[in-house]
Amino acid sequence: MTLDETRPNMAHWHERTELAAAFRWTARLNMHEAVANHFSLAVNEDGTQFLMNANQVHFSRVRASELLLDANDPAAMDRPDAPDPTAWGLHGSVHRHCPHARCVMHAHSIFATVLASLADSTLPPIDQNSAMFFNRTVIDNQFGGLAFEDEGERCAAMLSDPKDKVMIMGNHGVLVLGTSVADTFNRLYYFERAAETYIRALQTGQPLRILSDDIAEKSAREIEEYPGQADAHLAAICEILDFENSDYAT
Repeated sequence: MTLDETRPNMAHWHERTELAAAFRWTARLNMHEAVANHFSLAVNEDGTQFLMNANQVHFSRVRASELLLDANDPAAMDRPDAPDPTAWGLHGSVHRHCPHARCVMHAHSIFATVLASLADSTLPPIDQNSAMFFNRTVIDNQFGGLAFEDEGERCAAMLSDPKDKVMIMGNHGVLVLGTSVADTFNRLYYFERAAETYIRALQTGQPLRILSDDIAEKSAREIEEYPGQADAHLAAICEILDFENSDYAT
């Protein structure tokens, strides 16, 4: 029996459970921000329908059945379980304008946010993790306040190149794009690890050993082509949650 068959009246059940698992693990890693931040997953071709967490729900309590779906519903923002208006503005804009961004994860994780707070928010390739993001990030230096629709449109316009997988949101946090929940969560996880390594390296006050552009690009391509890592990462998380009898998949 497939996951979809276990919930015949709940569309996209497999995708819902994967996204709920990503929420739960993000909370466990302390990469969330109280009841703020938001993840979304487009479930139709034009990105006008997407799963998203409801407003003011702690990541550690997100359940698959409670994720929102229809962005075409004119009453979507009037329901009691409506999403955060800033999430609707930011994620809705990205899904509409960037069809390659099937999944979008926004977080104020500690080290990514420290990086976003520096005058120079560039992440140099100083190790294998940071090399993953070489020439694959865009830095937004024009923070315009909370990400309501106009701010969301502005951010989305900077992500038109499918090569750019991460937006370092200056004075704000990080926005990560991917083709699936597994792909995007894996990238969010490794970006936070890479940012932590960089920030801790800066704290030593010692000169950095930076990889050459050729080796950084070669490493990034090799990691992108490495088979199955993101799927295995998320599958392992789901197995742990299942073993613990978590209610994420309810």
